[in-house]
Amino acid sequence: MMAAVLAVTSAAAQTVDKKAPDALVKHAVESVIASVKTDPAARGGDLGRVTQIVEQKFLPYADFEHTTRLAVGSAWKDATPAQQKQLFEQFKTLLVSIYATQLMQVRDQDVKFQYKPFNAVAGATDAVVQTHMLNNGDDMEVGYRLSKTPSGWKIYDISMLGAWLIQVYRQQFAEQIARGGIDGLVKFLTAHNARQAG
Repeated sequence: MMAAVLAVTSAAAQTVDKKAPDALVKHAVESVIASVKTDPAARGGDLGRVTQIVEQKFLPYADFEHTTRLAVGSAWKDATPAQQKQLFEQFKTLLVSIYATQLMQVRDQDVKFQYKPFNAVAGATDAVVQTHMLNNGDDMEVGYRLSKTPSGWKIYDISMLGAWLIQVYRQQFAEQIARGGIDGLVKFLTAHNARQAG
């Protein structure tokens, strides 16, 4: 029995990603970009294929449940487990769609990333990695917030053009919750995702 427990524990330990925050961001971002550029369907403008690549290559390094909790704010604790699950699924779909759409715009361009020096703080459970996306002379600063989880560092917030996603959506979500409660927010996200898919 103890041997079985140790075997399971050992297997679980092997799934922990030990990359430092900056190395993890670099791996996640560049593996997605490389896959989009080498996949014929993605390069040809197939949004569905780009979305699949984001799900396969980026989601393992993200914690969008944490993102959802922070974006929903204090109302999260008032939501039922079923509502929390719906909010997470719909918001994850929205975030993946946004990322895939952004990738569609640069899929056939010579995009390069630069990573600012990262200073790890001993014992920290939260980190920010700053990058620059260079594209045809344009320089866009992109920031990534990560939290330390039992399975390693995970990305939970992204900043583009100086605005953090959670901050942007927290205000929108608060307005929807004020109008229609948690169910109203779920309906809003579901309708938005349906329009994007259509």
